[in-house]
Amino acid sequence: MGDSNQMTGHKLKYRPDIDGLRAVAVVSVLAFHLKTHMFLGGYVGVDVFFVISGYLIGSIILKGIREGTFSIAAFYENRVRRIAPALVGALVGTSVLAYIYFLPSELIDFSKSLLAALFSVSNVYFWKDSGYFTAPVDTKPLIHTWSLGVEEQFYLLLPIFLVLVCRYFPKKVRAAVLGVAALSLVLSAIGAFTHPDPTFYLLPTRAWELLLGVLIPLGLFPEIRKTASRNAAAFTGIALIFLAVMAFTQATPFPGLSALLPCCGAAIVIMAGEYGDSWVSRALSLRPVVFVGLISYSLYLWHWPIIVFQGTQSMLISGFSVRTSKLICIALSFVVATISWRFIEQPFRKRHQAGLSRRTVFTMAATAAALIAALGATTLMARGFPSRYPAKALQVASYLDYSSSAYAREGSCFITSNYTMKDFDFAKCLSFDSKKQNDLLLGDSHAAHLWYGLSQALAGTHLLQATASGCRPTIEQDVLAADTCKILMRYVFSDFLLTHHIDRLIIADRWKSEDISALSSTLDWTTSRHIPVLLTGPMVQYDTSLPRLLAFSIRAHDPEIAAIHRLDQRKLDDSFALLAQTKGVSYISFYHTLCQGNSCVETDPQGVPLEFDYGHLTKEGSVFVAQRLFENGDLRLAETPQTASAE
Repeated sequence: MGDSNQMTGHKLKYRPDIDGLRAVAVVSVLAFHLKTHMFLGGYVGVDVFFVISGYLIGSIILKGIREGTFSIAAFYENRVRRIAPALVGALVGTSVLAYIYFLPSELIDFSKSLLAALFSVSNVYFWKDSGYFTAPVDTKPLIHTWSLGVEEQFYLLLPIFLVLVCRYFPKKVRAAVLGVAALSLVLSAIGAFTHPDPTFYLLPTRAWELLLGVLIPLGLFPEIRKTASRNAAAFTGIALIFLAVMAFTQATPFPGLSALLPCCGAAIVIMAGEYGDSWVSRALSLRPVVFVGLISYSLYLWHWPIIVFQGTQSMLISGFSVRTSKLICIALSFVVATISWRFIEQPFRKRHQAGLSRRTVFTMAATAAALIAALGATTLMARGFPSRYPAKALQVASYLDYSSSAYAREGSCFITSNYTMKDFDFAKCLSFDSKKQNDLLLGDSHAAHLWYGLSQALAGTHLLQATASGCRPTIEQDVLAADTCKILMRYVFSDFLLTHHIDRLIIADRWKSEDISALSSTLDWTTSRHIPVLLTGPMVQYDTSLPRLLAFSIRAHDPEIAAIHRLDQRKLDDSFALLAQTKGVSYISFYHTLCQGNSCVETDPQGVPLEFDYGHLTKEGSVFVAQRLFENGDLRLAETPQTASAE
């Protein structure tokens, strides 16, 4: 991402269209991180960056080896000049904001990620710490540095690999690179389904994307010399990238074979520009587009921290709508990135202007690394500097580290991405009690967090459970849904419900408006088979973790902070209530249960937050909500169903 485009191979000294391609990549990532509806697959911009980096670095190394001028020491010096200054600036700036705004536990986590990013292992750290799509990332301002970790590890190994192969197997260079790339692709294709998190984060399953770029200067692909062919190829390449950006979602198994779309698209665009321009290359070479490409490294470094700190309690600018806040994030990201590019990146990249020798560059880099490492270590030893917050705020904030695995029965009745269907305990989760009413709780994590509370509130009911993370509890499943979800739902609807009599099916999920159609068909199916259904609506949710909002509320003596960050899902709740009424099934509105007007219950009587993140119930919250539902008459035995409508 921080590579120069001044020396790209044997045909063109400077490729403005490649800077334009960088712009496409970084804008795609920015749009994805801002949750822009049309760009749900914008994360593939990182894959486009990987191909570009592989092409540029491969071209530089191979050219140097062929001409006998390549030096590993000089190569690493250039990497330090191009990557370290802007990265150090972003790490320092983000650290200042983290100290000012983060809670102690968040600051501790941040310091760990800071050290990981500093030493180019953030991809390993975030693999162990969280999933890119499944974990709450709203307080992880450095999670995007995982891709830098992949690139920097690649930069460390590639020159050594190419030098050795060129020296001892000069006629096998292309075959060697192709072989490693093929092996990496196979691992990625398998791992995207069997081990999605390490496959997403680690170099062995990402190397093929960078090596695809290296294969271009190796001459593996045919030359595209005719103008018509270049136009057709470039258009096809850019179309493949945009197709992935607009068609992929977080549910798409990735990288694996899915990553072939953006990666091959980027490679085709690069190859099409090797021997002349095209309509696409001319569009990518427009000065505004090229400028975005030039600042893309700094823009990538800064955009996510800005989004994080703006999103968690409107720390940077307050009082604006979500849409306006996003526009402010975009504008601020471009301003900071431009400053970083102009006053940090450029001076250090140009040796004759900086007047810095190789020894000085390495010394400065080592000194900066030592200072940042000391900063991170000090924060860890100080346990996040808790004195910055009142004791009551710290008590509430402690629920940020809350684990729902036990009371949600994770790993047995609730299958997350860390498990497979082999871990689902059929005997435990789908057993019957002949002396009680048998209800089946079906859905995703928003169903699993209800299990404990419902089990406590409904003493005369035996509650079965079939839940999987990110799983829509409907007969129709998205083609890109996880295999675990497809297998579980196929079993429930095609086998279990047809061969076992349950007294009631309780359906819960993190609903979206686009789920209504599939849910409607599912309710028709259950009605035709005389299966009583209790449908629950969307849980009260926030744009960041509720405990941190409550902690900030206590520190600022402002009880309205959480309310400001509550998501407005009343219309969605009304839509699902209407669907339930139309289909003749019982309905529970959590907004009806927990909210009056603009005020919603946020803690139980003992002051425990109802939710430990944006919308998942704590154990205490699960009990409180279920008890409230029972007291309100919304929870009844299946023989006497009652339909509740949202206010």
